Amino acid sequence: MKKTLLPALLLAVVFISGCATQTYYLNEDDSTQAKLEKEKKQHFFIRGIAQEDSLNAAEICGGADKVAKVSSRLSFTDVLLRVLTWSLYTPRTAEVYCIDSA
Repeated sequence: MKKTLLPALLLAVVFISGCATQTYYLNEDDSTQAKLEKEKKQHFFIRGIAQEDSLNAAEICGGADKVAKVSSRLSFTDVLLRVLTWSLYTPRTAEVYCIDSA
């Protein structure tokens, strides 16, 4: 009974935890013309306690006025890795969108 319960419990935890995205709009008027310029997988351990990773969005886009939005995404794969490692490895994806001036 316990051998069949563990996979079901693991699957339930993955579905309950879900995916999440936090997006910060810097130039909301131009965000419809935004182009994904940089995507970076950020690696954290032990739920990311006292850890940080940063991207310089202004440098990536060629100026702060050209940054449309930045986001931090927790994908299904990120959640699955978090669950399988009991939160010892907690990856996240950071994205920088620049204003496409074309």
